[in-house]
Amino acid sequence: MTEQIERTYFVQQLLRWFIKHQRDLPWRQTKDPYKIWVSEIMLQQTRVDTVIPYYERFLDRFPTVQALAEAPEADVLKLWEGLGYYSRARNLQQAVREVQATYDGVVPSEPDAFSALKGVGPYTKGAVLSIAYNRPEPAVDGNVMRVLSRYFLIEEDIARPATRKKMEQLIREMIPHEDAGDFNQGLMELGALVCTPRSPSCLTCPVMEHCQARLEGKEEQLPVKKKAKAPRKEYRVAALIAAPIEEEQGGFSSFRYVMRQRPDTGLLAQMWELPHLETVREENPSEGLADRSDLKQLAEMIRQETGIAVKPVELLLETEHIFSHIHWYMNVYVFSPDSTGASQQMQANRYRWVSRPELEQLALPNVFVRVFQHLFAK
Repeated sequence: MTEQIERTYFVQQLLRWFIKHQRDLPWRQTKDPYKIWVSEIMLQQTRVDTVIPYYERFLDRFPTVQALAEAPEADVLKLWEGLGYYSRARNLQQAVREVQATYDGVVPSEPDAFSALKGVGPYTKGAVLSIAYNRPEPAVDGNVMRVLSRYFLIEEDIARPATRKKMEQLIREMIPHEDAGDFNQGLMELGALVCTPRSPSCLTCPVMEHCQARLEGKEEQLPVKKKAKAPRKEYRVAALIAAPIEEEQGGFSSFRYVMRQRPDTGLLAQMWELPHLETVREENPSEGLADRSDLKQLAEMIRQETGIAVKPVELLLETEHIFSHIHWYMNVYVFSPDSTGASQQMQANRYRWVSRPELEQLALPNVFVRVFQHLFAK
């Protein structure tokens, strides 16, 4: 079979399969480029089932380019809470503000104009423009690279930019101009549902007859991907400083807590967290708790930064969180403030006493969301 016949077969079979078997997803019910754009940003590094409720809540609150452009960033981050990778939300809002200012709220259909917006890389450009505007642009993500690696027996490392470029060019040569959006979505869908990373369902694959990896028995070996560097380990100890609210009675909901806002730039910028610091640990924290010197150092940091004297009471929980490049291991301790600190108003920069209802309005990183879920479940 010649190369052109292989490609024609691939395109025809993929489109037939996608039209018949595509999942009923909310972002497939629209051609609004803004809504498709939101879905594609949310879907990066996040599972479809997780994204659906976030997508629906987000668009209920920010249904248009103008609504998102005019929204306070804190509101956007709060609705993003739990999806992680918060720079995606910030970049999306910054890009949407540019669309509102420069293009009168209309998402540009020209590849150069759209790709010039904040946070729009080659994949986002291809996905949004092909699905919304049927532009014949490649959209190469992990699912697509897996399908192409197997069908065309591409044994080059997909982590290399040159391999991605090769696959983008391959798609440009195959993509049907009249069905560009369906073709790109079909590739993604095939990788998500059939041509899976492990135990691919080759017998139900629409293009299995001429899949070169299957014919050579290499479907489980592809794609080739160099193992990523393990995230750097960081050990941290955090303080849950709780003080009762005088007029209320009852459980933990009648307490208020000291929260700290992160810096304006960098990891988790401007989000709210429990006061914490990095410690030096020689062993995995799951094999031992923070020592007294760690707790003393944390208490002194809080005193210096807030003027409140605190002391540790008990361990609340041990938890961890993996970012793309850092793995946090964290011990969270309950701290009690002295009577003066518990009653005074917080004056320190970036620190605040927060009640439970107020806490629910702040954007918290996932690791601290889990801390409070654990606390309130007790």
